[in-house]
Amino acid sequence: MGLWKYGRDAACREHKKIRDEIMTLKALPKEMQEFLDGWQETENKTKQAFEELVADLTSGKDLDFEFKARPGVSYSLRVRPKSGERNLLFLIDIIDDDPEQRWLSVCFYADQIQDPEEKGDLIPGGLQGEDGYCFDLDEHEPRAVAYIQQRLQEAYKNC
Repeated sequence: MGLWKYGRDAACREHKKIRDEIMTLKALPKEMQEFLDGWQETENKTKQAFEELVADLTSGKDLDFEFKARPGVSYSLRVRPKSGERNLLFLIDIIDDDPEQRWLSVCFYADQIQDPEEKGDLIPGGLQGEDGYCFDLDEHEPRAVAYIQQRLQEAYKNC
């Protein structure tokens, strides 16, 4: 019975949401897609958190994606504006020091976002020689993911 047990409208909405997320993930570099396919979810659900953050980067926003794999250290998704002064908008690192307990670090330039709840760590000169903020997630926590999604949208608007 699956999604249909909630009714046709609910099933259609859920199907569209899943399809949209898959289409967004297909915009990622092939190497990133392959990494995600092999990443086994843990009870901390950091893979889910990553996918939710990336799904928010809908296609058509004039963004380029670059994937940097450093097994045992990190897997990085670097998001770049197709035009603008900087060659980096933000990055999402999947920290791989323990593949069974991966965690995320999402970093922005300090002048492109606000951190009203002071949840980020200031990194002076740490983002291509400029000040930045990094937000770490060691588990899927919906409010934290939503807070970082707001920073993603803010960085995009300010690039």
